[in-house]
Parts: sequence; structure tokens; C-alpha cells
Amino acid sequence: MKKVFSVLMAASMALGLAACSGSNTTTAASTKSEINVCIASEPATIDPALNSSVDGATYLIHLFSGVAKYEQDKDGKLVIVPDAVKELVDGVKGSDGKVTYTYTLRDGMKWSDGSAVTAGDFVYAWKRAVDPATASDYGYMFSVIDGYDETAPNLNVSAPDDKTLKVVLSNEVAYWDQLLAFPTYFPVKKDTVANANWATDPSTYVCNGPYKLDSWTHNSELTLVKNDDYWDASKITMKTINFYLSDNADNMLSNYKNGDWQMIDDVPTNEIKTLKDSYPDEYFVGSQLGTYYVCWNVNQNILPAKSTLTGAEAEKAQQEIRNAIALLYDRNYICENIGQAGQVPASSFVALGLTDADGTTEFYKNANKDAGNSYVGYFDPSADAVTSNFDSAIKTLKKYYTYDEATKKFTDVPTLTYLYNTSAGHKAIGEYLQSALANVGITMNLENQEWATFLSTRKSGDFTIARNGWLADYNDPISFLDLWTTDSGNNDVQLGKGADKDLKAYSIDLTKYGSKLKVTNGTWAETYDKAIDEIKSCTDTNNRYGMMHAAEDLLMSTGTICPLYYYTDLYMVSKKVKGFFASPLGYKFFMYTTVTE
Repeated sequence: MKKVFSVLMAASMALGLAACSGSNTTTAASTKSEINVCIASEPATIDPALNSSVDGATYLIHLFSGVAKYEQDKDGKLVIVPDAVKELVDGVKGSDGKVTYTYTLRDGMKWSDGSAVTAGDFVYAWKRAVDPATASDYGYMFSVIDGYDETAPNLNVSAPDDKTLKVVLSNEVAYWDQLLAFPTYFPVKKDTVANANWATDPSTYVCNGPYKLDSWTHNSELTLVKNDDYWDASKITMKTINFYLSDNADNMLSNYKNGDWQMIDDVPTNEIKTLKDSYPDEYFVGSQLGTYYVCWNVNQNILPAKSTLTGAEAEKAQQEIRNAIALLYDRNYICENIGQAGQVPASSFVALGLTDADGTTEFYKNANKDAGNSYVGYFDPSADAVTSNFDSAIKTLKKYYTYDEATKKFTDVPTLTYLYNTSAGHKAIGEYLQSALANVGITMNLENQEWATFLSTRKSGDFTIARNGWLADYNDPISFLDLWTTDSGNNDVQLGKGADKDLKAYSIDLTKYGSKLKVTNGTWAETYDKAIDEIKSCTDTNNRYGMMHAAEDLLMSTGTICPLYYYTDLYMVSKKVKGFFASPLGYKFFMYTTVTE
């Protein structure tokens, strides 16, 4: 049974974006057996349980076969179909409200080392992902399964025999099939992952998907070769995928222009206008369910040295400051002069394209609706509001910092540092943010790190302000909201962690949505974490979405999230390539491609 992955998009933003002709067929011309592409630099990991990046997910969907996978149907729409199992079955709801799913694995499923894939491999992989010892960023994605516990996981998932996978959910979950297609839900082989370094070397890398890891020259090239033992191998048209590893957009474009690479996932910002005109059939701007934003470490003090505020009062003041600074940025300038790829100025964290309770209206258009503002979201992102936003920001910042009326600048704001990963585009945005703050007397230094180091630094909370971005893992706003729970591995802003752990500075009221949760001046765990728990256990659609709006209200009130724009997906694909497509989740699909000589 196929499950359609449908999201609300503007007419020009079609799902399942097919590059070039979008055809999975070839002409009479001879074809190559390999494709050369570049989607990112060295991945931090290609362990399904540990990966948290979109580029890593792209590698994993080629290397593993989970319960479900994404494909394009005959109309080019993105659909979820069964992969390692025979059928995506309907759940059976019990009298206790729990829902049981029983899946049957396909016959003849093999690991790349020739051994049989069993239902027990899925059970092991899922329990491994939620084990605190694994330190998976996405462990919380299993919280919908009965028995989930952050500190002592005991998932209600079992393998009655080698072919049968049984899983019990705490309640009905509308996006369950989409979770099954997510890389963290992929199986791994127990005796393989016993070696902590298994996912860094092709000689120890065991997978079960359309491809096998053939070679990996770190920081240079990662090569996948077709796995003839994959159950659906007859549909896999590309024999070899060479993923070149680079974060240098100039290098990417040079290799693309000379024909060495047939697809690149980034281009130099200063080349965008020329490329649009020169490569009209190869330059693509696709839809993405994502938000590019600035994040603040909640535990970094940004009050002036003269301040005597402490505890919750200090945090309330810093929330005001962070939100005020967010108003100093002209998002239209960023989109039109730096991004230049159709990005939309953002005024909320949950991205454009995800639907609300009615399945039609976009969630972000109802953000902060109870505030009664004339604009959509948590502030007015329009070009017309730049001056009023600036004036409002200055007024708020004057409450806490010394302002020199003669120079129109603040004189005692602590020096800030903005962390970003290597990319000409990220650097250009950082330089704009830096100049916007310098204009009012705030010094913000820029610090650049390569991708893997950057992810580690941000995750550990060793920063004050950092560049960030988030793409939906599935079409539900909760995929943007549950990453900010205290124990989430993606909670880079450290809410509920460190000094913020015991700080009673947060409030939430969900009582009008059928919940008993109402907390005034509680900790992050007592407010936000509990709200996410309520959302995940709620089966009333209207109430669940209402609670998600309330959770975003609380998140945005902290000022730790400063949205800049909603993503688009800019990439280039050679006219010689057929069968390539991308998804709004950011994944790139090469397994069905052909390349003409």
C-alpha cells in the first residue's frame, strides 16, 4: 500500500522535483555506468543512528533498506512505499489506545556481507538508537513507540521470528510511515556495529540497501557501487556513484563546468545570476521544508558588565535582548542580495509548506495568531517594516545597554562571536549580520569551522551565536518542535541544559486544548518538554495542532531562535543526467539515474 507524502506548496514548488527531463528512461545514446556528484564536504558520520545531517541522510538512503522508502510515482509525486517489508500495514488499535503494527520482511533480504537480514536487526537498531550510551541526536524520534523512556529505554518492539517485526505505538501517529522511511529507523547489524569505528572504513561497513560502500578517501571522495543482492536491484540503473567531498562552491562549479561532475549542490553566490541565464535547463531552485536561522546559546551571558540582574530576571532580560537583535536584520536584503534563489523571509521557526490542522492552510500562516498582529509570524519580515523593526529594537536594547545619542551606538554590549561552517554563502550572511550590528555599536566577530568540527562545536554548546538550519524530517510541525526538548541531541541552543536546567523562567498553558498542563515560571523540562509529551500523546487533530502553536510560541519567546529565511534547494544537474530527483526534505536520489555519453 502506497502512502503519499503530500505537503502544501506554491504551484511553482512541485514535490519530487525531477531534474532535466525527469524521465527514468534513456535515449538511444550510449550511457555511462557511473555518475560524479558533489553534495557536501566530509560527512561527520554515516552511521544511521548517529547521522543528523541532510548530506549524511542522502548517503544513507542509498546504502540502507529500511521498512519504508521514498520513490516517485508515475506522475512524479513523492510517495512512501514498502522497502524491506512486503507491505506497509495498517495498525490495529487496542482497547488501551495503543496501536500495534506487524510487518513481514521480504524473502531473501541480505546484508552486504552475505548474511541474512532479520527482523531482529531492526529491533536491535531501534533500541540501539534510543540507548543513551549511543548518544543519537535522533533518539527522541522513537518516543511515539510504547515503552520509550529517555533514561531507560525499553521500546515495545519485538521479532517473534526472523521474518516478523512487531511494534506497538503509544497511540495513533499520523506520520508513522514517514518515520519508517527516516534513516535513524534503518537496521544495522549487531556484530558489525560492535566495532565503534565500523562506519568509517569500507572494509568494515555493512549495509543492506541499493548500494555498498566501495571506497572512502576521507575529505576527498566517497564511492558507492550497486548492490546486486538488494531486493529491488533490477530498478537500480546507476552502477557507481562517486560522491566528491567539498565545501568550496567555486571548486564545485569549476568541476561542473568542465564536465567532471554531473551534479553539484551549491554554487558561488556571485555566480547565481549568470548561471540562471547561462544554464536555464541545468540550474534548479526546488522546494524545501526548512528554515535558515541564527541560534543563541541560552547559557551565554549577554548582559552588560554593569547589570545586577540574576536568575530568572536575567534570563527574561536576555530573552528581550535576543528578540530585539533579531529585529535589526533585513531579511529581504539577505534573500534578494545574498541568497538570490527565491528564499522567503522567515518570521517563524516552523517552515513554509507544512500544513495546519485543516490539511490546507500552512502552519506558519497561523503562527502567533492570538497576538492579533496584522502580519504573519512573530515579527513583520516585510521590507516596509525594516525601519519600525529597527526603532523597536533600539528602544528595547536601551533598557539594558548604554546608548550614545551622538553616535547612535551602544557602548557596553559584550563582544559577540558568530560561528558558521565553511561556505561562501554562510560567510556572506555572517558578514551582513556583523555589519548590521556594527551599525549600532555591537561588535560581532566571525569564526569559521569546517563542517564536522562545526557540528561538534555547536552541539557541545561551545558558542555564543551560530549559523543554523533545519529541514523537516517528515511533514508534521512536530519535526521542527521536538528537537528543542531538554535531552534532544539537536537542542544546540542548550535550552534546559547546563545553567538553564533549573532556571524557572518559562510558562505555558495548554488547558484550552484539553490538556491539564499549565505552568507559570517553571523550568524548560516542566514546560516545553511536558508540552511536547502532550502533543505526541494527543489524538485530537485540532487540539494537537493548537498545542504545537503554543509550543512554538514558547520557543520563540526565548529569542534563542532567530529565523532569517525559509529554504529553497539550489543545485545544478547536467542535461546528460536523466532520472534524478530531490525531495523537500533535502535528500538527493541518484539510484535511478542514467548519464548519456
